[in-house]
Amino acid sequence: MPNQQKLGAVVDGWTPPPRPGPDLLQGQYVRLERLNAASHAADLFNAFAPGGDPLWTYMHVGPFHSAAQFHRWAAQAAAAEDPFFYAICDTKTGRALGQAALMRIDPAAGSIEVGSITYGPALQQTPAATEAMMLMMQWAFGAGYRRYEWKCNALNLPSRRAAQRLGFSYEGVFRQAMVSKGRNRDTAWFAVIDSEWPALKAAYDAWLAPSNFAANGAQAERLSDLTGLVRVASDPAL
Repeated sequence: MPNQQKLGAVVDGWTPPPRPGPDLLQGQYVRLERLNAASHAADLFNAFAPGGDPLWTYMHVGPFHSAAQFHRWAAQAAAAEDPFFYAICDTKTGRALGQAALMRIDPAAGSIEVGSITYGPALQQTPAATEAMMLMMQWAFGAGYRRYEWKCNALNLPSRRAAQRLGFSYEGVFRQAMVSKGRNRDTAWFAVIDSEWPALKAAYDAWLAPSNFAANGAQAERLSDLTGLVRVASDPAL
């Protein structure tokens, strides 16, 4: 009797992609450099300081109350292959203003996650902040990954809004997914898949174009409007 069970689509010519490795991702507003404590820790500590302890509420690490304490953490983070950390540096000044990592790297599945996203106040809600996320996603899909994930504490509504604005589709909440800093964490899941990337890249390019911004910084088109055409599911909490 023929097997009538349904199967997923054949993935023709599938080859697992490489692990992250480029030490530099260059953009118009930002340059992502492989995290190096000697080069970046002082800048990052100073960039994060104005945000204070609330910057670290939903992170697995921090807050850091001394430059030495942060430097020790940065040295450990920089030595890791997963998470693979980048410092997000302003192209004009060269100063590191934030950090983010590629993590939960699974080449065999073609899956990778962006996480540990920490922006100092000067980087938050700027074109540079969006470009940093675009550059990391561009590398992942260019390298051959099929799935690019964003996960956050389900109580972290700013992170959920950011994921949706960037074009990630909502996939649900994993209840009691972990214990973080001694507290329960439910985790909200979002993802972009490779077939969505070309349209999403076009949305980023249109939004980041200088012509999209007036002299006072006002946007002609909002990114969320452009990426909303690509998302297949919206977050009901927003």
